[in-house]
Amino acid sequence: MDRFRMIFQYFQSNSESVMNGICGLLALASVKLYTSLDFSCPCLPQYNMAYGLGIMFVPPIILFLCGLILNRQSLVMLEEWRRPAGHRKKDPAVIRYMCSSIMQRAMVAPVVWIIVTLLDGKCLICAFSGSMDPQKFVGFANVSAEQVQQLLAKVPCKDDELMRNSTSRKAVSRYLRCWSQALGWSILLILIIAAFLARWLRPCFNQATLLQARHWSNYIDIEQKIFEETCCEHSRLFAHKCILHFFESMQQEIRLHRFSLPREGEEAEGGEGLLQGITDQDQVNKLLKTWYYEKPPLDVS
Repeated sequence: MDRFRMIFQYFQSNSESVMNGICGLLALASVKLYTSLDFSCPCLPQYNMAYGLGIMFVPPIILFLCGLILNRQSLVMLEEWRRPAGHRKKDPAVIRYMCSSIMQRAMVAPVVWIIVTLLDGKCLICAFSGSMDPQKFVGFANVSAEQVQQLLAKVPCKDDELMRNSTSRKAVSRYLRCWSQALGWSILLILIIAAFLARWLRPCFNQATLLQARHWSNYIDIEQKIFEETCCEHSRLFAHKCILHFFESMQQEIRLHRFSLPREGEEAEGGEGLLQGITDQDQVNKLLKTWYYEKPPLDVS
């Protein structure tokens, strides 16, 4: 039990490292999911683009939402943004820092998915093979416009009888694959340059503001965790006190059955001493309402 408590405390005190690990796992899961995906283009003019673009962009949206759901700070940020000001003012810089941190982590897995699909090229070939200009490729000269669209739509299907040994299919496929890989490498290069500039230009700006925003964003997260732990502890003690009150009315019956009763000193120590005077439901509701609407100022002097 102590080991689980230590692990839980580690996750609480290192929530940022844990979230980085979760983002890394989502990125690896996106690559594994794509490599295990059975990509089969329908090879029909009216469905190719919808299928290819759907495979390219729908899973990233799902991965992005999963990143937001798994990130505990997203809920903390929304609560901090929507809470009444009360006795504690809200700092927009802290909310912006939390939102930026959440978005950066949530975008890792979707970006990895899109880059992998572009480097592979199958999705782009399926989506845009029907949009190619047939005049740029040999083999479509003596074919009607309708047949050209049918043949271009079958470019991703290399096992099709009509396109199995077609040099035109190979040319179109190779052309689109080159564009897809060039686009994928370009996006990857832009992201690396942006990360490099953000990393090396950050010290040129005011570090005090960044440290303050990071400190108070961590404080909000830790404060929420400690408050929830305190509420859970009070709920346990409050339930224990209610059960003791219930059994007080059955003391005579318990003595007849020779059950051992807690001593009055132990009961007072376990009940009144730790409940801190909050002994009924209305007081608990008032406490929680006060915490939400009138959050105390950050001044303990």
